[in-house]
Amino acid sequence: MASAGGPTQAGGPGPAQAAGLGDQSIHGSAEKLSPSAVNRILMEVLMYFGRAIFVFYPVYLTGYLGLSVSWVLLCMVMATWWKKNRQWKDARFGTAIDFVDNETHVINKELQGGLQMATWVHFRDVEKVDWVNKVLDQAWPFFGMYMEKLLKENIQPAVRLSNPALRMFSFTKVHFGHKPLRITGIQAYTHEVDQREVVLDMNVSYDGDVDIDTVVKPPVTAGVKGLKLQGMLRVILEPLIGEAPLVGGVTFFFIRRPTLQINWTGMTNFLDSPAFSSLSEETIVDIIASLMVLPNRMCIPLIDQVKVDQMRFPLPRGVVRVHLLEARDLVAKDTYMMGLVKGKSDPYATLRVGNSHFKSKTIKENLSPTWNEVFEFVVHEAPGQELELEVFDEDTDKDDRLGGYNLDFGQVKKEKEMDQWFPLEGVQNGEVHLKLQWLSLSTDLSLLSEPTDGRACAMLAVYLDNASNLPKDHSEFTENQKHGKHSKEARLTRRTPDPNSFVEFSIDKDVQKSKVVFASKDPVWEEGFTFFVHNVKTQQLSLQVKEPEKKTPLGVLNLPLSRLLNTSGMSLDQRFLLERSGANSQIKLKVTLRVLTKEKPPPKIIPSPPPQVNQQNAQANQGGEGSASSASAAASSAPGVSNNNPAAKASSSNQAADSQMVPNEDYFAHRRGSFLANEALRSTPAPSNMRRYDSHSLLSENSISSSRFDISDGAAYPEALRKHQGSFGEIHLTVRYASLRNKLIILVNACRNLFPCSDSGTDSYVRLYLLPDQTWRHRKRTHVKRKTVNPVFNDKFEFDVPLQAAQTRKLDVSVKNNKMFHTRKRKDIGMILIDLSQIDLVKGTTEWYELSLPGLKRPS
Repeated sequence: MASAGGPTQAGGPGPAQAAGLGDQSIHGSAEKLSPSAVNRILMEVLMYFGRAIFVFYPVYLTGYLGLSVSWVLLCMVMATWWKKNRQWKDARFGTAIDFVDNETHVINKELQGGLQMATWVHFRDVEKVDWVNKVLDQAWPFFGMYMEKLLKENIQPAVRLSNPALRMFSFTKVHFGHKPLRITGIQAYTHEVDQREVVLDMNVSYDGDVDIDTVVKPPVTAGVKGLKLQGMLRVILEPLIGEAPLVGGVTFFFIRRPTLQINWTGMTNFLDSPAFSSLSEETIVDIIASLMVLPNRMCIPLIDQVKVDQMRFPLPRGVVRVHLLEARDLVAKDTYMMGLVKGKSDPYATLRVGNSHFKSKTIKENLSPTWNEVFEFVVHEAPGQELELEVFDEDTDKDDRLGGYNLDFGQVKKEKEMDQWFPLEGVQNGEVHLKLQWLSLSTDLSLLSEPTDGRACAMLAVYLDNASNLPKDHSEFTENQKHGKHSKEARLTRRTPDPNSFVEFSIDKDVQKSKVVFASKDPVWEEGFTFFVHNVKTQQLSLQVKEPEKKTPLGVLNLPLSRLLNTSGMSLDQRFLLERSGANSQIKLKVTLRVLTKEKPPPKIIPSPPPQVNQQNAQANQGGEGSASSASAAASSAPGVSNNNPAAKASSSNQAADSQMVPNEDYFAHRRGSFLANEALRSTPAPSNMRRYDSHSLLSENSISSSRFDISDGAAYPEALRKHQGSFGEIHLTVRYASLRNKLIILVNACRNLFPCSDSGTDSYVRLYLLPDQTWRHRKRTHVKRKTVNPVFNDKFEFDVPLQAAQTRKLDVSVKNNKMFHTRKRKDIGMILIDLSQIDLVKGTTEWYELSLPGLKRPS
């Protein structure tokens, strides 16, 4: 569920909600043309007429001179041949250059599209599960038997009750074929989730020879012969218990809407036509989404103690507020004069999370539109759920796609707040500016504040369980009210069937509807809904139990939200008596209110250095006074070597400290997420409050050593790393520049003698930045090599940068431990900063570089 403020769960945004929130810039429908633009258009028009005269004048001249028309035809054939040949050559050269520039992307795309390779080939964290597919292959006939029984005994009666015209509906043939469902890859999450659950992501692919025939109403028949389904299915095993069957229940759902292709037969053949195929398949995907796409789940409890409502509709993880600000450098899709004059685009954006979908306003004739709209999405799984953003050019016939971008909300949950430009994928150029905020769900009433900008301050979660003793229709309880419950008229009235009912919830203009339960006085829905609340004290939840296509409700309930403020946990779980309904008509609900709270990234705590660090260092280094001269000599040749005579050479050591800090200032200032960066940006530490450690050697002649300053934040490293006395290992890199392609090539070959983070080794990977670019877009990282201190990566990275600019940059390389992401300890186990100005990039270099850790505080 999402809000712009707030779409409904079963449909799009409300009439007053589609406009979005926030400061909105209203652009005019037409944009004034500058004099330069007018001159450009006039020149293009003149060139167009000039080309027309150049083409038609020889024809006129040929006729004027009385020459044969064969000469004209010969010239046209030769011109056409030359043009086609030139286009073929240009296309061939363009394809070759594009392949050279995007070799990895092109090969991966061809392999993925041509060979249909499994997910585990592309994503190294995804495992190949042949044994699961063998189990499915063996069990598939029995699955077909189960589905045949389910369709004929459960689905067929429900279809007959749904519409009087379908009373003769029946399944005549149900066969799920011989091709089973395939699991192309599976990824297990254990460290990222709660200890009492296991989360599995399965990439599901089904290309089956299913054969289903039905009789809608004799002689009308319909059927399906062949079906394709692809999607990511998440399976959650929770809670883990200490007795058989070890798992309390199984929950499964699609994180995103799956893709579906159906081959229809019988009278439904017309659905295969282009005009109806997308409509029919989209409708079926909507049905699947209402059952198995977040926030909807399928649950199988395995023990009696597990509550189905908690499994099917747990409280969301949080809320993400998406500010759709602006875009720039979009592709111009509108053209004039047969494509000779390029125009602009009329861009709008669509945002989708699961089954929630929004559309922004359209900005006319603008390649750098400004929207300034705000949308809110309820996040049920992070990581997992993604924001699917697409930008389109609005046209009268078919809208042209201007690119898209998918962002996992797990990254927003980790960063808490993101404000940056995202590149649009699938197009040559274009970026969109988003600001995303993670809002946590809290029960602290002191954090509740009524917003003045129209955005939500709280979220309401409603679990609709069931109802009991509903009246058969409106006339039943009105007659009972007039004549008494057992009147003669009521007893002689013809028996009416039980009602078909659904529930309609509303908070102001946000309306959501449940599914329809057919022919039941005690319907069971078991559905969940979420609403955004803007004023807890004045708003109320309105509920109506209705019959399809009838205006009069079977029951009504109004629940003020302020009532939840005085309950335990701001939650109510009980049966409510329906108004304007039967005497004993009740509905069971669970209503929970949560306050939306902004979260900011936790600041890195940097304890202030003790005032007497110099004296302590002097006392600790009294034994080194005899070697003062050798230490001084070493300090003059290698940066980072301390002067061991604090009394006699205080001023000289201070000057040395200042000079040593100069080459690394920009490194501190640009090192994102580093406590050294925070310290350097906050204030320049006094030389007396820090000391340096001996480096085993300079990293190389072509690199600048990362700082060895011992600032008091050394506790950010794990204790075992701080106690380590030896080398932190080496990394083997190849650095060269490809002049033909104008790209800087970095090969991360291997590492050796890394710090062992466990008895079995280290799960390590390498992260690269080309300073000063340190946003997530510019980050490069290798895959993870597990349980080894001598990993071999052989990963290649490319930076699109001119040679002159590359010679002024620095390469920031960090080796990290992959298993430390769930702790507050630092992940770095080795770093290096390479000054590219000291390397002959055209010739290239391949060397082993020694790793170090700047700011590491070792125990004395």
